[in-house]
Amino acid sequence: MTTTNTLIGAVLRPGDPGYDAERRGFQAARAHRPDLVVAARSAADVRAAVRHAAEHGLALAVQSSGHGLTSPLDGGLLISTRRLRKVRVDPAARRARVEAGATWADVVAAASPHGLAPLSGSSPNVGVVGYLLGGGFGLLGRTFGFAADRVRRVEGVAASGETVERDRLAADGTVVTAVEIELVEVAEIWGGSLALEVTSAVLDGWAAWSADLPEEVTSGISLVPFGHDPGLPPPFRGRHIAMITIAATVDAEALAGSLRDLGPVLHERLRWMPAAESHTIHRDPTEPEPYVGDARLLHALDRDGLQAIPPLTGPGAPVPSVTEVRRLGGAYARGRTVPASFRDAAYLLRAVTVLDGPDETAARAVHRDLFRPFGADDLGRAWTFAYGLDGQD
Repeated sequence: MTTTNTLIGAVLRPGDPGYDAERRGFQAARAHRPDLVVAARSAADVRAAVRHAAEHGLALAVQSSGHGLTSPLDGGLLISTRRLRKVRVDPAARRARVEAGATWADVVAAASPHGLAPLSGSSPNVGVVGYLLGGGFGLLGRTFGFAADRVRRVEGVAASGETVERDRLAADGTVVTAVEIELVEVAEIWGGSLALEVTSAVLDGWAAWSADLPEEVTSGISLVPFGHDPGLPPPFRGRHIAMITIAATVDAEALAGSLRDLGPVLHERLRWMPAAESHTIHRDPTEPEPYVGDARLLHALDRDGLQAIPPLTGPGAPVPSVTEVRRLGGAYARGRTVPASFRDAAYLLRAVTVLDGPDETAARAVHRDLFRPFGADDLGRAWTFAYGLDGQD
């Protein structure tokens, strides 16, 4: 058995109280199974853990929220950073120093009293570092670009156990302990969602509407299959619903008006809102669940491919799945630290299947059929990039 006398902080082994809770994250379909878990409370704990892994030849993984988990650790050492959640905002410099276990909700709460906001994504409980490592497709991405481009300093631990500092994130094995990011001056956002039943007219209409959006407006359309659960609102029950989301730094009421003509509006929530409430636009799940997801970058939005989505993924399909098409372009095209394929893409297409019936193999097959007509660029770490997550999940 590996000795742990070089470790500091709380160390857990299989069978110890708290071990299972520490190794699990938001992705409930899989979890790490390490021989050791270090529940880090400081950068010193992280350094000691990395050195211990190097000295004993142990495989190493890092987890905060666990949204981006794709390859679970079997054996080895897991560093849990979820307790490293301090956020310090410098309003004058419009920057925030964020520890590795912080979520976007932590940063939003610290920044909003100063009229500032981070370039966060749709979910407030996603870990900041993992999101940034994948580029960061944010709520206001067409206006401000990739969140990764706003990273100004990275504090971390190299594979050797030495402390490092640099001016940008890199997928080089460094365990990040904190980042300093730029904030933007946004106190309010105009946006929310508009729900209509999925029809050919709605799909064609959103595609045409989104093609020429100004950079101040970011939008997506999510096709959500609802079951016959009696607890659901009657307008949604058993139907395939198109949730059109909008997040804008300007009043987009005039632009949004034409969307209401695409079909009967089942639900609408479009308004000015504090930036701190931006997570209500997408209303992503907050509780852990088992799922499989894939994503692709599109250079164009193929109409036949778009129209093929409903029969493949709707409530009556063998494997119902949530599908989202998100408009890119705008400031995304001016990215500095992300791959050229990210900057050149016009749309992001992603599919998510909750594994409460279908198995992962069946879900992946549906996703492949879904993507095939688009001639899309495979992001490799598909689901992780849909949320902008990679490596340190």
